Amino acid sequence: MRLVWPVLAFLVGLVPLIAPLAPVPHPALTVASAVWIAALVWLAPRKPEWTLLLTAPLFAVNNLWAMATTAFVVFAASRRIPRLGRLWALLGVASVLQTAFSLFLVHDGTPAWESLLGGIVGSVFFVVFPAVSGMLLGRRRPMVRLLQERNEYLERARALTAASARSEERSHIAGEMHDMLGHRLSLISIHAGALELATARRSPQLHEQAELIRTTSSLAMAELREILGVLRTNPEPESLDEDTGTRSDIAQLVQGRAALDWSGDDLHGADPRTRRAVHRVVREALTNVDKHAPGARTRVQVAVQGGRAKIQVLNAPSSAAPGKGARRGLIGLEERVGLLGGSFSAGPPAEGGFRVAADVPLHPAAQAVIETREVPPPLKAEVLTVPRVVGGGCLGLLALLPISGGLIVLLLFALLNPTQMNAPYFDSLKVGVTSEEEVMDQYGVGQLGVDGCSRFQTSHNAQLYYKLCYRDGKLHSKEQEGP
Repeated sequence: MRLVWPVLAFLVGLVPLIAPLAPVPHPALTVASAVWIAALVWLAPRKPEWTLLLTAPLFAVNNLWAMATTAFVVFAASRRIPRLGRLWALLGVASVLQTAFSLFLVHDGTPAWESLLGGIVGSVFFVVFPAVSGMLLGRRRPMVRLLQERNEYLERARALTAASARSEERSHIAGEMHDMLGHRLSLISIHAGALELATARRSPQLHEQAELIRTTSSLAMAELREILGVLRTNPEPESLDEDTGTRSDIAQLVQGRAALDWSGDDLHGADPRTRRAVHRVVREALTNVDKHAPGARTRVQVAVQGGRAKIQVLNAPSSAAPGKGARRGLIGLEERVGLLGGSFSAGPPAEGGFRVAADVPLHPAAQAVIETREVPPPLKAEVLTVPRVVGGGCLGLLALLPISGGLIVLLLFALLNPTQMNAPYFDSLKVGVTSEEEVMDQYGVGQLGVDGCSRFQTSHNAQLYYKLCYRDGKLHSKEQEGP
């Protein structure tokens, strides 16, 4: 699709060879201008600044179709120049260059001021007008994208705020339950134990009821802890204790599931958060192996040296179909390790399989610092009102419609206009006598030049033209023009 527009522009530039609208240049110049405009169409998305300046040489060749196509090139290039100051500076330079190059097409007898004025009008029509349209549409695209991103940001912020509120409320409920119920259940359990001892000596018939009260209160306390673990934001499993993350704990965790390589000291003296992180990394990695690569050979490596603990869980490829996952466990591990000031990585190594690695300090900082992204500043009021102005960008497309419509009309006119005139008829024309209307009835308006005269291709020589100039509706002069 990238080559379609350059090819189309090249074909448009060749139209004067089959349907001339004015004295056409040498066919080689026509082909060269067609190649030039095709190259500019290809270059516009890549080098828009240079494209604007390189449109000027086309106005030194009398190829109206190539010059008209520059409007589309300027439009496409202006959309991709974000800085307005640079765009207007380039437009000024391009307009001056186009006006200068257009002076090469001045015919003899044409006043200099008319040629200069024509060049300025052409620059405004072919440069400024399409550039303003492209600028409006170019500013509309990033503005719409900015509003879409801000809308997505607000939606995510709303969802995160709701999730955070739910987590805080759960933690609040868990705290209230612990304060209100935990203490009373503990008292019930203590008094039930004392009652059980007393009834064993004094009232054996009530001993079973007292024992039931003690066991029920203990069970209620355990269930309460389990519920609190669900409600808390970062629940810790019941299995996490003072031995969590030590060599014996990891050996028990990997028993029957993987091979363990432990080097260095044990982690009894390490920070509890580090030991929990080691336990979590190994446990989550082995769980992923069971889920995604069941039966694969797995090796767990723990190295304690230099005040840091390095953990690596590596499994070989598995022939079994892997399960599906959302990587939530790995994301949680990365967050946990990052809060301790460590590093975490997970992914397939070059030899295949999957590798989970973590590097955590044995004694991390006392307080974890959570990095937060700076909230983008709110959109300014004038920016939010820009879409109203950007609506003019849609109207900016209308700048290209007159050019497109004009090209179609000129093409039809060129194809239907009989511009070839025979020599006998040319010889019969009388200066000051023959009317313009009479010639138009026979051969149309011909090929209009910038000097206001009509040119007709001769029927016997494709390189020879008859030039007819009119004044007050009568033939003012006639002459032959050759290559």
